[in-house]
Amino acid sequence: MRLDDFDPNSINVGDQRGSGFSMGGAGGKVGCGSIVIALIAALVFGVDPMQMLGGMGGVETGPVATQGGTTATESCNVDAVSRESCNALSSLNKTWAPLFDSAGIPFTPPKLVFYSQMGRSGCGAAQSAMGPFYCPSDSGIYIDTDFYREMEQRMGAGGDFARVYVMAHEYGHHVQTLTGMADQIRSAQSQNPSAANRLQVAMELQADCYAGVWAGRNRDRIEPGDIEEGLTAAHAIGDDTLTGGRAPEAAWTHGSSAQRMEWLRRGLQTADEDQCDTLAEFRR
Repeated sequence: MRLDDFDPNSINVGDQRGSGFSMGGAGGKVGCGSIVIALIAALVFGVDPMQMLGGMGGVETGPVATQGGTTATESCNVDAVSRESCNALSSLNKTWAPLFDSAGIPFTPPKLVFYSQMGRSGCGAAQSAMGPFYCPSDSGIYIDTDFYREMEQRMGAGGDFARVYVMAHEYGHHVQTLTGMADQIRSAQSQNPSAANRLQVAMELQADCYAGVWAGRNRDRIEPGDIEEGLTAAHAIGDDTLTGGRAPEAAWTHGSSAQRMEWLRRGLQTADEDQCDTLAEFRR
């Protein structure tokens, strides 16, 4: 996808790479096996992996290899993927700000935070095995860019559009926070615990659709093969695919591969955020 170069004065970027963060705590350290257990629990049972890891002490990791920057320009130019992420952030801001303005909703852009292996967010510790995530407490999109290598090598989901789709999905959660949708869903989950997972799936699928809306509104920047890369990525991170079909639908937290592809495609084709109503079934 052809994205304009970012303006360092128009994006909010933080960088924790090389800062030596670790998940402190009494007791021993947690190895990769414990991280995998926590992540499987998150996928199958809807458990917050950081709640599990937080009670296990520190996580043992190797030395931090990536050194970050101290300014947006430095951080965004650490490597090609960092620059691509900043370009995507800039494009997302330019696309969503006018939509909020036309709807009369105050818009505040999120902060992109790079980290390597371990980091800290307003929602607690960040760990690279979690993948990119959005923290509503500090409006931060947290990314360890090494995730993209894992996505390509282990999930078969490579390419620039696959990467920016992930970024746009996390930005979608920021949109949900600003519109109040995220709070509404959390309230509904607390009021109806039996539907908590289905509501979470609806929230994730809406973020997929919002990612598609951004891409659809920048269709002139899409290159041959981009949409296929995005749909491949959406398929690779479906709950049924990630768990090898072992997790029952009631335990899904992000949606099936087919659902994720469907809602990303809907956003792409319509370029209309009003078409991203994944919560319609709960209003019947």
